[in-house]
Amino acid sequence: MTAAPLVSVLLPVYNAEPYLAAALGSILRQDYDRLEVIAIDDGSTDNSLEILERYRRADNRVSVISRENRGLVATLNEGLRLAQGELVARMDADDVAYPWRLSRQVALFERQPELGFCGACVDTLLHGRIAKGRLDPVFRLGRLDILSMFFTIFMHPTVVYNRKVIGTDDLYYDPNYRHAEDFDLFRRLAGRFPATMLPENLLVYRIHAGSVTMRHAKEMRRTHLRIVAENLEREGLAEATADLRDIGEAVSFDTVARAADFIRALEERISALPAGTRPSFEAGALNLFYFLYQLVSDEREPPLTHELLTRTARWNFIRRREQYALRPGVWAPWLSLASIAAGKRADAVAYFFKTTPAEAVLARYQRGLV
Repeated sequence: MTAAPLVSVLLPVYNAEPYLAAALGSILRQDYDRLEVIAIDDGSTDNSLEILERYRRADNRVSVISRENRGLVATLNEGLRLAQGELVARMDADDVAYPWRLSRQVALFERQPELGFCGACVDTLLHGRIAKGRLDPVFRLGRLDILSMFFTIFMHPTVVYNRKVIGTDDLYYDPNYRHAEDFDLFRRLAGRFPATMLPENLLVYRIHAGSVTMRHAKEMRRTHLRIVAENLEREGLAEATADLRDIGEAVSFDTVARAADFIRALEERISALPAGTRPSFEAGALNLFYFLYQLVSDEREPPLTHELLTRTARWNFIRRREQYALRPGVWAPWLSLASIAAGKRADAVAYFFKTTPAEAVLARYQRGLV
């Protein structure tokens, strides 16, 4: 009988004291136990190292490396070099894995040994409450190798890599794409190796102000647009991409207008593609529009968002309530801002009623009741 594959769980840690015990405990309580945890403390200044050492002493599956701060990319690559497993699973120090996460993903690779890597769906944890996640319909519309040119196809902490398929020369994070290193890696891998999305929620993804995503949002967006631009140039779908890249540097009427025109021109080129690939590229371009819409909306200047929606002719692609809020954005931006704020308050109330307290959900999973 073939031995169950060893899974190396790669856990980078930097000042994760409030959440680390829950994250590490959720991995050690997996119903798949042939695993090793490679926890790298990247120069934390809080009590993260003490927490890691406590778990290391209690469980010999945990190894701890502690050193000066080198950043996330260097930490991830160090962990990949140390990993002994046939499968390498990513985990973040502020998330919580459901007990069956690894067993479900290992079973997938046993059914599809040719698979290079996979991701999974997540539930989200915000303000102490858990919202059930759903598979994004885009995954039913397009090929992953094409979609990966437009956005980060998988949530990073859900990913498992197959070392039997992906060689060391390909499995690395590029420091030139800091804060979007996962996007860059996934686009490179998806173009060469089979990938799939498990339509199951295997992880609770925590949203909080101290997360890498929140702290480095602007740089992440700039790098994201750079990666998309490189992909479009490589595919011959754009000859010059400054109009797309520049909005990542500064949001103004000029950059919004040029980015909107870029989207329209891209859609025209995509419309001429063969029927076999066109839907995937259309889905990717639509995702790019939503990325720009969020980027511009975050500036809290309704005239800019109004400009983007008008020049792209995409008013009907946003929620009706947002349309009503943004329509007066040019002549009465104060009214738009007030309407947007009211909408956010309504969303917060709706979120409360459709979510569950995190403590109750996680306690049930930990006791094996669900």
